[in-house]
Amino acid sequence: MSAFTTSTRTRPTATLTESITAGDRGRRHKRPYDTDVTRLLPRWLLVTVIAVIIAFIAVPVLYILFGSVNSDVAVARGEYFPSEFTLSNYVNIWSTVALGSGLVNSILTAGAVAVASAALAVSTAYVLVRFRFLGRLTFLRGLLALQSIPGTLLLLPVFVVFSNIASATGVQIIGTRWGLFVTYLTFALPFSTWVMVTYLRGLPKELEEAARIDGASSTKILTKIVLPLSWPGIVVSAIFAFLLGWNDVLFSTIMTTPNTRTVAVVLQVLGTTQEGGAVPIYGQMMAASIVCAVPVVALYLIFQRYLVGGLTAGSVK
Repeated sequence: MSAFTTSTRTRPTATLTESITAGDRGRRHKRPYDTDVTRLLPRWLLVTVIAVIIAFIAVPVLYILFGSVNSDVAVARGEYFPSEFTLSNYVNIWSTVALGSGLVNSILTAGAVAVASAALAVSTAYVLVRFRFLGRLTFLRGLLALQSIPGTLLLLPVFVVFSNIASATGVQIIGTRWGLFVTYLTFALPFSTWVMVTYLRGLPKELEEAARIDGASSTKILTKIVLPLSWPGIVVSAIFAFLLGWNDVLFSTIMTTPNTRTVAVVLQVLGTTQEGGAVPIYGQMMAASIVCAVPVVALYLIFQRYLVGGLTAGSVK
């Protein structure tokens, strides 16, 4: 009787030990690429798809890079790889058009829009997420509705409004950097606010409640708790606002003068410039494109660790 009882009592323990050992052995021999993605696609097909995507992106980028160190005639003939390397294009672009002033105007305008929209968005989103008041849902729906309005439809109304303000007050808006800043901010702020609303919904309320019990005000909670925890969302909203001002051509063409042109307009002017009236200056166009892309690429490389967390915020609850 005692032998039967002893064997009965030890059998579950042995079974549990064998299961744990088998599980550890399975995890030890599990291949690092054995994920859900590789279960859906065979490994060879996955490698092929990735190679095609990389080639699809790399071929035009390399064409621009090679064209920037090639002569205009060679690029016009369709040469992909330059037969003779030259850096004269990177030297001539600064004298052909006002590329330097365009870069300064774009950095100042787009940078100010990024900082202002991120600062206003985080405070506005905090109020919309943590407080209940009349018209809150209407305001949130309005943020989404504003994203569906094309900027082309607002070009003429914005121009007319700014012209009337200048006529009534005598303050010139069109042709100034701050006028372009106000224009970009009206388009960047709704998107930045919605990004921050999505991000702040994922932050735990317990931290704010604990701080409020300790006597912290709403302003102190925002600056000492919410703001340090919201850097991924702030970076995402700021980068998208920066790109809005950096890539815009439509409003910057109408709302600027030759002294306040952004780099996007300068590139457009460079595209219509011809050397000797015959061959377009393709080499300088590609060199200028690479120079103008460097700030944006550097921005992504610096803040890439924040972008992943900010873009995926709110996707998993």
